[in-house]
Amino acid sequence: MAGTNGIERQAIEQASASPMLARTRAWAAVNSGTGNLGGLAEVASQLADAFSALPGDLRFIDPAPAERVGVDGHVAPIAHGQHLRLSVRHEAPARLLLTGHMDTVYPADHAFQALVDRPDGTINGPGVADMKGGLAVMLAALEAIEAVGCPIGYDVVINSDEETGSFSSAALIAEAARGKLAALTYEPALPDGTLAGARGGTGNFSIVVRGRSAHAGRNPEDGRNAIVAAAALALQLSEARGPRLAVNPARIDGGGPNNVVPDLAVLRINFRPANLDEIARARAAIDAAVTDIAAAHDVRIEVHGSFNRPPKPIDPGAARLFALVKATGADLGLDIAWRDTGGVCDGNNIAAAGTPVIDTMGVRGGAIHSPEEFLIVDSLAERAALSAVTLLRLAEAGL
Repeated sequence: MAGTNGIERQAIEQASASPMLARTRAWAAVNSGTGNLGGLAEVASQLADAFSALPGDLRFIDPAPAERVGVDGHVAPIAHGQHLRLSVRHEAPARLLLTGHMDTVYPADHAFQALVDRPDGTINGPGVADMKGGLAVMLAALEAIEAVGCPIGYDVVINSDEETGSFSSAALIAEAARGKLAALTYEPALPDGTLAGARGGTGNFSIVVRGRSAHAGRNPEDGRNAIVAAAALALQLSEARGPRLAVNPARIDGGGPNNVVPDLAVLRINFRPANLDEIARARAAIDAAVTDIAAAHDVRIEVHGSFNRPPKPIDPGAARLFALVKATGADLGLDIAWRDTGGVCDGNNIAAAGTPVIDTMGVRGGAIHSPEEFLIVDSLAERAALSAVTLLRLAEAGL
């Protein structure tokens, strides 16, 4: 740490003393799958208690309305948990945004619920890396800069629905991001500490195909098979894939008894565009396929969904932020590298609001979204130090 000054070393010491491991264990012990409203409320309450140690205005924010298409083809509202927002020194001329999420991908009835300490210095458990450990790192860093008297202003947003697309929190995040100097999001880094650089975008669609039922043996010609039309739609849309656009027809809901021509199908499909041009190309492909298949199969088609996370390039502002974090890491004895990824997160939406962001400032860990998910325990103090010094340097020099 030869490259750090006295204030920075005080912040590092303060961050390292934070009870990050105990907090991670407590928060990860509560199931907070995106649909588990009771578990989310419990975790939100625990987070509010912990973050209330910071100055500023801490509020619960009701989720914005969101909806989904059911297997019956009807659109219905989705219930989400409340989000947390903390605003500190909102009058400060330079302000930052820190974000994280309290939800996990593991529902209340999932078999993966317990935390296991492994002899290699890792903890296996639901959400320990993604991202209960990251929330503990964020709080430790903020406690540290407050302890040394850093005057910068900041907002913290912790949402309850990131794992399913942030549909009830996207507007909240975009509003909080606008005008900020920079943003840090606490998704996990890779096990070796590598950060996510540029990210592609994502679009999720539910396409409802309505045909006509008929007896499969007596008069099949009077029917209009929605399953066949949905399959044809999936095949035509898959033809749009290319080096910078992944297309994944993931599921077809619908059908029924073998002796009935099915009159309803719902195609679930995901697009991963590398840039905005690919979003335009994907939208054109959807429009063309819907027109073609509706005419060829004499069915009605309704398209629901959107490109809810735009691609996140490394623009000049993001490049400066990465350079600052890399230099900070070097002063702490860390070799900070990054690479492009096809994954998406709230960092995509923050970048789309015009704010430079690094979105993998959380713990080192891996195997996320699986029962093998793990957190490298030693990375808690390491990453808290990295965040604390980064925040101090942003406060001093900006970007």
